[in-house]
Amino acid sequence: MRFDTSLQQRLEQRMILAPRMIQAMEILQLPLMALQERIDQELIANPVLELRDGDRESPEQDSEDVADAAAESAAPVAETERELVVRDDCTPEDFERLSELVDRWDNYFEETGGFRQRSRAASDEIDPKTAAMQNAPDTGGTLQEYMLAEWRLEDVPPLLSALGELVIRNLDDNGYLRVGLDALAAEAEPPAAHEEMEEALRLVQKAGPLGVAARTIEECLLLQLQNQEPPAGARAGGNGRANSGANAGAAEPLEVRLVRDHLRDIEANRYPQMSKALGIPIAEIQGAVERIRRLNPKPGTVINPRRTPPIIPDVVIEWDEEAGQYRVTIEDSGTPELYISRAYRRLVKQRDLDATTRQFVARNIRSARWLMDAIEQRRDTLRRVVESIIKFQRPFFDEGPEHLRPLKMQEVADDVRLHVGTISRAVADKYAETPWGIFALRDYFTGGTQTAEGREVSWDQIRLRLKAVVDAEDKADPLSDEAIVDRLKAEGIDLARRTVAKYREEMGIPPSRRRRQFQ
Repeated sequence: MRFDTSLQQRLEQRMILAPRMIQAMEILQLPLMALQERIDQELIANPVLELRDGDRESPEQDSEDVADAAAESAAPVAETERELVVRDDCTPEDFERLSELVDRWDNYFEETGGFRQRSRAASDEIDPKTAAMQNAPDTGGTLQEYMLAEWRLEDVPPLLSALGELVIRNLDDNGYLRVGLDALAAEAEPPAAHEEMEEALRLVQKAGPLGVAARTIEECLLLQLQNQEPPAGARAGGNGRANSGANAGAAEPLEVRLVRDHLRDIEANRYPQMSKALGIPIAEIQGAVERIRRLNPKPGTVINPRRTPPIIPDVVIEWDEEAGQYRVTIEDSGTPELYISRAYRRLVKQRDLDATTRQFVARNIRSARWLMDAIEQRRDTLRRVVESIIKFQRPFFDEGPEHLRPLKMQEVADDVRLHVGTISRAVADKYAETPWGIFALRDYFTGGTQTAEGREVSWDQIRLRLKAVVDAEDKADPLSDEAIVDRLKAEGIDLARRTVAKYREEMGIPPSRRRRQFQ
C-alpha cells in the first residue's frame, strides 16, 4: 500500500455566514414565547446585559458608549469574528479574572451605582422567573400516580394488591390496558394465574374512574354504562318489558346491547339494520346512540387532561378609522427591554485594564449589541412582511376568510425586497390577530386554481365552499362526492372527485352514507 501527498487547486463558491447574520436569522424565526425564553437565557449567560426600567439612561446614550467601546476593543477581538457562536471559548479562568476585576474596582462600582448596590437591592425583590413559576398552574399527576395512590387505600389481599399495581403501571395515558393478562401474569413475581389477574383487573376497574383499565373501546363503554343509572323511560329490550329468568338478557338497557352487539353498525350509520335486528324504532335507537356519545372513550384524560397551550399572536392587525387603513402592531410588549450595563461600558474603556479581561468584556458587549440589533431587526422585518400580506390579501381583511386569494412567498419577497427564505423565517410559527380571528401567518400563503370565469380562488376558499355545500345538503339524502363535484362545477370550480374526497377527509367530513340522518 502506498500513500502519496499532493497539492491541488480548486475553484469553488461558498457562502460563509458571519455569527451576527446567523443570530439575526435565528431571532427572526422565533415566535413570541420562544423569543422571551431566548432573552431570559441571554440575561443569565451574558453579564453585561440588563433590563431597562424607567430611570435608566436613554438608548441614544447606550449607542454612543457602545460605539466607543467597540472602537477601542476592535483590535484584540477581531479574530473572534470567525466564531460561529460567541462566548463558546470562555474558560473558568475568564470568570475568575472577572470576579477579581469586580473586587478590584469595588470603589469604582460604588461611585457609579454599580453592581454591588444593585445586587443587594435586587436580593430583596422577588425574581420574576420565580414569581412566574409560583403562579404557574399545577399540571397535576399522571393517571398512574393517581391510580396507585387510590389503589393503595383499597382493602385487598397482598397478592391482588401487587397484581393490581402491575396492571396500573401498564395503563396508557388514555386509561387502556394494552398488555394481555397472560403476559402480565408471567411478568408478576411470582408468576400469577390467569384467574388471579382477572380478579385484580376487575378490582382496579372498580377503584378508578369509570372505564379505566378497559382493554377495548367496547369494554370501556360497557364499564361506564353498567355503573350509570338507566335513563327515565328507556326501553330495556325489544318489547319494552324487563323479563326474568331465561329472558333476563332482554332486561339489559338498550345502550348496553348497542355497544356490545352493534358498535360497528353505529359507526357505519346503519340504523335500519339495527332497528330490524332489535325490533325497536329508529327514533329510540337514535336516542340511545346520543346517550352513548356522551360517554368518555378516553377515561384516563379525566385525571390528567391534555392542555392545549394558548396561542399568543405575534402581530395584531386592526382597522384604523382615522387613517382609513389597517394598522399593524407587533405584539412584543411582554418582551424585556434590554440595555448594556453602564458599568461594563465604562470599564472596558479603562486604559490600565489587562488585554485578556478587556477582550472578555468587549466580546460580551458586542454579543449583547448583536442580540439587541437582531430583536429590532426582527420587529422591523415582521412589520414589513405583514404590511405586504395585507396589501396582497386585502379582500380577506375586508370581507372575510372566504375571499383569501392564492399568494406565493416570492410575491411578498419581491415586494419588500427580501430573500424568500427570510419571508419563510419571518412567518414561521407566528400568528396574527385580525378582525376575523387569529390566523397563522403561513395561512395567507396558499395555492389555488382558476374558475371557469378566470377568477383565482385559493384552496382554502374551495374548502370553505365544499363545507358550505355539505352543510346545506338534505341530511335525509346527503350528496355523494360526485354530486358535490357537480355542485362546485356549477359555481365554476372544476375539481376531480378524488380531490373532493381528499378535502372532505381533511376537514373531518364523513362520507354520504355516514352523514345520512334517518327519520
